[in-house]
Amino acid sequence: MSLDKATVAKIAHLARIKVPDSDLEQLAGELNTIMHWVEMLGEVDTQNVEPMTSVVAANLRRRPDAVTDGGYPEKVVANATDATENFFSVPKVVE
Repeated sequence: MSLDKATVAKIAHLARIKVPDSDLEQLAGELNTIMHWVEMLGEVDTQNVEPMTSVVAANLRRRPDAVTDGGYPEKVVANATDATENFFSVPKVVE
């Protein structure tokens, strides 16, 4: 896949990045190089490679899932500017 100046300008517009016209050609070349490296990764044989979630095999210690504090919602919302039925009340932001 090859990116031209018009495509790079459209990508910059969609990303809300201001790119001067004089820099579009250089940026297109850099992005084409990156795309070439990504395409090369597709050529790597990963058929017998197990998915990896971490660099090292480690098991994390787990704590018991028990409630150790709480039961006083009125104290939680005591400093709220507006609280309704022990919940924080906020103004509507979407019309």
